[in-house]
Amino acid sequence: MTTNSLKIDETPIILSTGIFDLLKDHLRRRKLSKFNEEKLKLELRFARQVLNRELPEDVVTVDRAVRVREMESGNEFTYKLVAPSRARDKHKTLSILSPIGVAMVGYVKGAQLQWEMADGIKVYRIEEVSKIA
Repeated sequence: MTTNSLKIDETPIILSTGIFDLLKDHLRRRKLSKFNEEKLKLELRFARQVLNRELPEDVVTVDRAVRVREMESGNEFTYKLVAPSRARDKHKTLSILSPIGVAMVGYVKGAQLQWEMADGIKVYRIEEVSKIA
């Protein structure tokens, strides 16, 4: 990996202070690939921290449903992101600390991002963000 392949999007991610701390702790556990670890460090360095009540509605965070498009295939997926302790297969919810959750957290509707998945680096666009009822 070359350093110039790793870039931060034009707009910094927006995180609640709680999610910021959760991601910092996740980084310390060293469970990410080198590419994802460097990308997350960069994103956190420039992240805008806000109080939970100040988070815009279209920011990916806990208790949000996110429709995302994988740009190479054009396939769309919808994820319901919740706190790690609340993620349940039977409820079709996914932890914010899952690979796709960490990849998308803090981004807004319309943003494009790249993240290394098991089958390589993927580019995603966030199509829609809504609160989970």
